[in-house]
Amino acid sequence: MGAAVAGLLVGTYGVAIEPRLILDEEPIQARIPGLGAGWEDAEVMVFSDLQVGMWWDNTAMIERVVETTVAADPAAVLLPGDFLYQSETSLQERIQHGSRLLEPLTAAGIPVYAVMGNHDYGLGAVEELTVAFDEHGIEVLANEAVAVPGTAPGPGLFVVGIGPSAVGEADPSAAFAEVPKDAPRLVMMHNPTSFPEVPAGAAPMAVAGHTHCGQIAVPLLSRWSYLGLTEEEELVADGFAPPDYGAEGNEMFVTCGIGFSLAPVRINAPPQLLTIELHPA
Repeated sequence: MGAAVAGLLVGTYGVAIEPRLILDEEPIQARIPGLGAGWEDAEVMVFSDLQVGMWWDNTAMIERVVETTVAADPAAVLLPGDFLYQSETSLQERIQHGSRLLEPLTAAGIPVYAVMGNHDYGLGAVEELTVAFDEHGIEVLANEAVAVPGTAPGPGLFVVGIGPSAVGEADPSAAFAEVPKDAPRLVMMHNPTSFPEVPAGAAPMAVAGHTHCGQIAVPLLSRWSYLGLTEEEELVADGFAPPDYGAEGNEMFVTCGIGFSLAPVRINAPPQLLTIELHPA
């Protein structure tokens, strides 16, 4: 009887409390070589894995994250993929819904950049989603880079976007091809497993999503999670990657995302909004 009650309480917490009411607002600092003085202390905000279309998805939390981001007025927003999930609703309906949820960001004049995730590719939604995002002012990066607009003097800041390795769409070499040597940059990818392929010193700060931080993360049991993460992904299921995971001079933070996979539950892996404060190296 006691075990059943405990299970019911944990299940209720994981479905109704942690994912719906708890938002982990995580601040980190990044030391970026070549960063101009005008970018000192600038903030870039990151959230991922919306999974719009998942049954009982996390729309209210997405709205809260977007509202919090707009209020913070960051220099840019990075969205590391998996915007959609399989559903009985039409693909176009999900695309329109996801785009509308993100629209307040660009309406506030914030530069927003995205990469697609494995679910977006798996649903065959990449082309239509890219068009919809473009209409809403969100720039999708597919193994390419772009300079963040700004009026600050000195070197600009580049955002590099790498495609999802889980579906064979990652090409780090192409992504960095148009970034000037020694230019300050942030790197964004969906799958953390792309990180070891990034050349040494090319990613002083990279961000990734995909793992949901395990979604149901059992303390002290790093090899178990609801998502059945691969061995490589377990190393970087959440937070900073171990120093020996990527090449020298590179650093990566894996964010927990907002939505769900398979079931609408999160335990010990709350939705996360990451803020990166930029400083010169």
